[in-house]
Amino acid sequence: MAETKIKALFIFEVMGRPPEHLKKSLEEYIKKLGENKGVNVIRKEVHEPKPLEKQGAEGLFTTFAEVEVIVDNLNLIFEITLNMLPAHAEIIEPEDIRLKNFDLSGVISNLSIKLHRYDEIAKAVTMEKNILITRLQEMQERINNLEGSVKKPETICSKRAKKEKSSKKKPGKKK
Repeated sequence: MAETKIKALFIFEVMGRPPEHLKKSLEEYIKKLGENKGVNVIRKEVHEPKPLEKQGAEGLFTTFAEVEVIVDNLNLIFEITLNMLPAHAEIIEPEDIRLKNFDLSGVISNLSIKLHRYDEIAKAVTMEKNILITRLQEMQERINNLEGSVKKPETICSKRAKKEKSSKKKPGKKK
């Protein structure tokens, strides 16, 4: 890729609990970003966690970090984007970037590989979900069949009630 250094801004968002953990996790995530060869973190701002105001999200917090970096090449921007999944990525400098088609082809190939992996995972999860649904349906059928074939146990009271009914039904017969 081009030998020009690139200045970029990334925004990383996290959601969870407790709020102290979110801030600490973002700090560690940014530290990991800065440990990559060819990546220099020049500014970071981790914002305070705030409660998530969505129905069903009680007790959850959200926060984000703004991270400015200088990287050695455009390929690193793509790697960060594909591997760290920022909520936002923006190239600040330079204004114009020249690419060789060989370099762009490499980036497109990396993107394609990543998308294939995600697709593979999604298909595997879908298959597992369908298998579980089928098993649950089979178990429900077994339970329904068992309920239909199992006779309710007779209690002493129900036996006595049957005896009394049968003796009342036969008029003219004495015991």
